[in-house]
Amino acid sequence: MGISLKIDLHMHTTVSDGTDTPEEIVARVREAGINVFSVTDHDAVKACRIIPALVGEGLFYVTGAEFSTRDEAGKYHILGYGFDPDSAPIRELTETGHGNRMKKVRARLDFLKEEFGFVFPENEIEKLLAQDNPGKPHIGNLMVKYGYAETKRKAIEEYINRRHFASEYIRPEYAIERILAGGGVPVLAHPTYGDGDQLILGEEMEGRLKKLAGFGLQGVECFYSGFSPRMTRDMLAFAERFGFYVTAGSDYHGANKMVVLGDTGLDLADETPERLKSFLERCGLRLS
Repeated sequence: MGISLKIDLHMHTTVSDGTDTPEEIVARVREAGINVFSVTDHDAVKACRIIPALVGEGLFYVTGAEFSTRDEAGKYHILGYGFDPDSAPIRELTETGHGNRMKKVRARLDFLKEEFGFVFPENEIEKLLAQDNPGKPHIGNLMVKYGYAETKRKAIEEYINRRHFASEYIRPEYAIERILAGGGVPVLAHPTYGDGDQLILGEEMEGRLKKLAGFGLQGVECFYSGFSPRMTRDMLAFAERFGFYVTAGSDYHGANKMVVLGDTGLDLADETPERLKSFLERCGLRLS
């Protein structure tokens, strides 16, 4: 193949719900020996403008972002790769996603106050709303800080998740269309996982992929930190069936998740799958 690859195409910074700044995450990527990576902040591309200047010799960086979408059948996280972050379609998509995210943060704060009497100092709320893309982990941390929950996980599962937003999501077809229009590759993140503890397998997975392929989906994340070997095998089979690209990602969030950078499961494969090589070549990495 020409070069030895250590790949992680799914990670988050402080631009969304990670705890490492873009500068810190590039340093951690180097320390972990990763040489092909993407930062995929939620509904945001700020890191895509910062990181290229930090990437020197020995690293290959792919622009990326992760978009939360939903339709009548459920929830999908759509990863976009290799797009132009300053293109009009990507600006429209991130602005829509960010707008929905800010509405949810305010609604969740109101819900916690009205339902449970949880209130926070005004300066804390101002700091929360001033962040690039605040979400449930940020509110959970505040709840722990002010004694409303023992842990961030309990804060989210026992309180924050009780407020639902069925109509406050981007539809998957819109995200896929905008990613394509921005010159990117749309990929379904951690496909086996749906809402909460939901597992999507077999015929249900096939139906989902068929629908998303009709919208223009081009890839699936087959290697993922939370997948069993069987999940990976099943997704690789689906990738072959639908002609999808294959990607690999850890979903690293720094201290906000118990996930190790670079833990994609790809090291268990006998060799780098051809559909993953094709994806990297599509994104500009020369492998020979």
